[in-house]
Amino acid sequence: MGILSKRSVYAINPIEEEDRVADELSREGKQVIKLNRGDPAVYFKTPKYMIDAYVRALKEGKTGYSDPRGIRELREAVALSYRRKNNVNTDAEHVIVTQGLSEAISMVNSALINEGDRAVLFRPSYPLYRQYLKICGGVEIDGRYDESNRWSIDVDSVAKALRRSPKGKKPKYLLVTNPNNPTGTVLDRKVLGEIVDLANEHGVLLIGDEIYDELVFGGVRFTSLCELAEGVPHIIMNGASKDFDATGFRLGFLLMPEDDKVSKEVREKIRDFATLRLSSNTPAQYAFAEGLNNSSAHAKALRPMLRQIEDRVSFATRLINESGYMKTVRPGGAYYIFPRIDLSGTDLRSDKEFVDRLLKEEHVQLTRGSGFGENGHIRIVALPGKNIIKSAIDNMNLFCKRHST
Repeated sequence: MGILSKRSVYAINPIEEEDRVADELSREGKQVIKLNRGDPAVYFKTPKYMIDAYVRALKEGKTGYSDPRGIRELREAVALSYRRKNNVNTDAEHVIVTQGLSEAISMVNSALINEGDRAVLFRPSYPLYRQYLKICGGVEIDGRYDESNRWSIDVDSVAKALRRSPKGKKPKYLLVTNPNNPTGTVLDRKVLGEIVDLANEHGVLLIGDEIYDELVFGGVRFTSLCELAEGVPHIIMNGASKDFDATGFRLGFLLMPEDDKVSKEVREKIRDFATLRLSSNTPAQYAFAEGLNNSSAHAKALRPMLRQIEDRVSFATRLINESGYMKTVRPGGAYYIFPRIDLSGTDLRSDKEFVDRLLKEEHVQLTRGSGFGENGHIRIVALPGKNIIKSAIDNMNLFCKRHST
């Protein structure tokens, strides 16, 4: 019997699985174009007013442990933001601050999942949802996004899966990402309402990952789950990383605005798990509170970043669809593009081999679609400047041409 636990086999992040190869190429003096990680702070400076608030907190000695739930100022700022933007009746007691959304989903699974418990995840989706579920011994019920319908959710397939659930074995939760990572889909309000109705019918806890909620464009309208789920137990996950361009702050939050028995029980147990890690980054919490409260400064910082993201996503989408080797649905939010790659006329056997060999031969780092649960695709992060995006896609076209049979 080895020293490692059985669950350790699931400690894999496909987004970073090529990092060692990329690092080795960089040490050899190769210029690697990294389009695998969605880190806006690399390309857009974190807003100065938030940096100033961070420095101020440091200078004022706010560097100790804070309330495990998060400082009250931040929890009040989150609640105020949702009351203002989404007309949700909530307060600071409904908010728990986390070290990013990765910790949030880890806490949710730790609080809810026993060996063999099930949860509905929609593929393609952020890989760590699946990994944290498996680490806790959970089993995935495979919901689907429909590529032929602009990556909208296939609600009927989920309804059938829920109705087939064995008696006494209903899923513990149903998780929706909106806007979606990796496709950039922004769900239609009607579809989101159907999902809420479905969860309510089957008594399943709803979870909405809305970390990209302000990064929408092209005339698309975002609807928060909490606008439609009043009276239905649900959790909203969000944070500082994307809209506020502060990935390194490692701050997220869970908002559970309902006060029914299930919501109270889950909220209290997640709070217990929060005590196990003492607290989140204290000075960063003060900076994030400033970001939420100073809505005019946030809007001023967000507008130019969003314009550039939309421009780069549109540019990359056009080049991809002109390539002859890839086709993609135009995203409506976030900054990801998720093209289908045609390997039928090449000597490449899978999206994993495509990504592996592209990095080694052309020094372009992407993420395989199978890592998100969708074979035959790749995820491209359209955050760098257009000249870098063009170089990457040109290299991808040359790579495909060279491997054509």
